[in-house]
Amino acid sequence: MLLRFRVANVRSLRDEQELSFVAPEDDEAERAAARETLLSDGSRLPVHTVLGVFGANASGKSNVVAALKKMRLAVLSSYTDWTSYDGIPRDEFSLDPKAASETSLYEADFVLKDGVRWTYGFELGSRRVEAEWLYAYPKGHGHRQTWFERDATRDTPFDFKGNRLHDRVRLARTVASDALLLTRAGNAGHEQLMPVFDWFRDNLWDVTPETERTQREDYTALRLLRSEEFRRRAEELLRVADLGIAGVEVEQTSSGRPLVRLAHSGGGGKTLMDWDAESWGTRSWFALIGPLLLALDTGAVLLVDELDSSLHPRFAAEVVRLFQSSRVNPKGAQLVFTGHDPSLLRAPGGGRLLQPGQIWLTEKDERGVTVLSSVAEWEPTEEEDLMASYLAGSFGAVPKVSEGQIGRRLLRSDELARTESEEG
Repeated sequence: MLLRFRVANVRSLRDEQELSFVAPEDDEAERAAARETLLSDGSRLPVHTVLGVFGANASGKSNVVAALKKMRLAVLSSYTDWTSYDGIPRDEFSLDPKAASETSLYEADFVLKDGVRWTYGFELGSRRVEAEWLYAYPKGHGHRQTWFERDATRDTPFDFKGNRLHDRVRLARTVASDALLLTRAGNAGHEQLMPVFDWFRDNLWDVTPETERTQREDYTALRLLRSEEFRRRAEELLRVADLGIAGVEVEQTSSGRPLVRLAHSGGGGKTLMDWDAESWGTRSWFALIGPLLLALDTGAVLLVDELDSSLHPRFAAEVVRLFQSSRVNPKGAQLVFTGHDPSLLRAPGGGRLLQPGQIWLTEKDERGVTVLSSVAEWEPTEEEDLMASYLAGSFGAVPKVSEGQIGRRLLRSDELARTESEEG
């Protein structure tokens, strides 16, 4: 499970920001909403399975998801792909010229299936990896265990503590200055480091409704062809969506893309509809089913940008509940989503869908820098309606637009244009 993520100098995340899944242990409501994760030393840590990131347009919500995705991509491909670039491909903050000369920071804190907690991170310069580190907190160790530390400014960049890491000399000798050691180890099948590498390979999957939907549609369709168990669950999710769907037919075509037709009930029978005739919402939900069920089955971390953009708020709330439920989600899969709709802060039947520690807000300061914070930092009371408080601006992170302001600005622009035309 993912515990924390730190990032700096990536897109609008100029200053160091941290996203945390760890629930406060002294808050009963937060603990009740979290999942107790058993660590290798026998202790238990309350970890949330769902975090929602909310904020105004262009406040940097999507950049939080993008940064998580970028860290995964760096771990998987730095050794093979970065050599084709003129320098390391970064996406540093663009509104400050000084940012180009500063490093971009990524760090993830996570727990593997054996209960061992790991911290892995790196700092990227424009042409080399400036720093990289890997720490573990195994059973029987109350302090941090250093596996390696890297500092490009030293004559000998790598420092391996003790003799725990096998083949360390060859790894240090063969890793390029513009590649990550973890990538090199993963590509070489290094027995000790593969579990850490595999965590990034099997997690931080990105789902963006506006892009790559075709690939996700195909993935869901192919799983329907290959697994009757998946078909049963997928059809149930389609029916629950209240879309009038009674079943799914999938055929493999000569083009390589599967042909999907949904059976709609009505008039005492079933009608197969062409895929292009289905609504955007239906196709978006179908495309989400494959990654969603895979995440639940494997205990992965799923990243969904704009969860509410193509799903009804009540149905988006049901997606959140899937990950919250220990019965449906026994392996502790996690969901990080961004959204605009404040109704996701309140359960359809009343009460809270998310606790304050699960609600994160993005807001840009006067420099254009995204500041990430949790509603828990505002210390709302247990009785407080979080949706009402959010809309009232109590927590910030809402558009600073008064009623009718956009219309007045448009009229004013038209008046100025007419005046200039007449004077000209």
